[in-house]
Amino acid sequence: MKKYRLLVALFALALVIAACSDSSSDDTTTTAGDGGTETTAAGDGGGDAGGDTLADVQARGELNCGTRDALTGFAVLTEDGEHVGFDSDYCRVIAAAILGDATAVNHVDLETADRFTALQSGQIDVLVRNTTWTAGRDGGEGATFLTVTYYDGQGMMVPASSGYASIEDMGGAIVCVAKGTTTEGNAAAVSARLGLDWEVRPFDDNDLIQEAFDAGQCDGWSADSSALVGIKADQPDGPDSVVILPEVFSKEPLAPAVLDGDSQWAQAVNWAIMATIQAEEWGITSANVDEFLTSENTDIVKFLGGEFEDDEGNTTTFDPGLGLPVDYAYQVISQVGNYGEIFEANLAPLGLERGVNALWIDGGLLYAAPGYK
Repeated sequence: MKKYRLLVALFALALVIAACSDSSSDDTTTTAGDGGTETTAAGDGGGDAGGDTLADVQARGELNCGTRDALTGFAVLTEDGEHVGFDSDYCRVIAAAILGDATAVNHVDLETADRFTALQSGQIDVLVRNTTWTAGRDGGEGATFLTVTYYDGQGMMVPASSGYASIEDMGGAIVCVAKGTTTEGNAAAVSARLGLDWEVRPFDDNDLIQEAFDAGQCDGWSADSSALVGIKADQPDGPDSVVILPEVFSKEPLAPAVLDGDSQWAQAVNWAIMATIQAEEWGITSANVDEFLTSENTDIVKFLGGEFEDDEGNTTTFDPGLGLPVDYAYQVISQVGNYGEIFEANLAPLGLERGVNALWIDGGLLYAAPGYK
């Protein structure tokens, strides 16, 4: 009898321990991706943002778009207080698609070091600031990168009087770069690969690099090639005072980014961007978009949100279920333009050619998923 009572007691104790263990596992989850452990409340997404950004932006009536104010061709704040440039226009593209108003944008100027913090904190809804899509940023910054808007690569700018004709001539050079960018690591890597023994000097922003460059403290200034074209145009002694060397020594896909955990918002922004690419492929511009509303190509009419007859003869429109207005592509093209128009307005004047940023049908990399199926 004593043995029987002892077994019963032990069995009851085991049940209590099991219940406590189950209760604890319902409340917490443990992660160890950084070599340690972290206990977080279950159901919080493990760090993902979740949320409903699309509804928030629509209710607010304004898009908070993270950008910059001093990169010629991409994003510049004019003396009149207007943001102009390729990235600035893509902020307007997103606003036109979601709000039907390309002017409903709050352009939030961000320093390089602050861009992902602003995204993570909710200060901005989307980051459109010549930012390279990398695995480390995709996985470590809580960011989801979307369709690439500009395929770039890193280059080198030197004084015209330097005598350098190639980066391979720059043995032992001092190369100045922006801190906290892919540029810094790429410069160190190419120096090591070619045995150039560069001293790579990072600076907090381009204004500080410009000061050092003007003072002769930098033998070369390395950045994205597209950025260097804009910087060259703005040189105090004129664009002829500097030379951009011919080598491009990295891949820099520049893409907008949104916060992880809100797939509907990511889809909405993504399709807004792809609308500009698809429109160019079909020859739809801001000047002729109205003519295409009555196109005999039903796919084009669907794309623009126009009315068409379905298989049963009913007049209808096409709603892809993205949470966007059915005419989101029409609003984008009529108010801002297609990809080619945006490029020609902002980047072509700097001498930049389409190159790999041409449409796929022209041998480039730009390719939009079909938005009318």
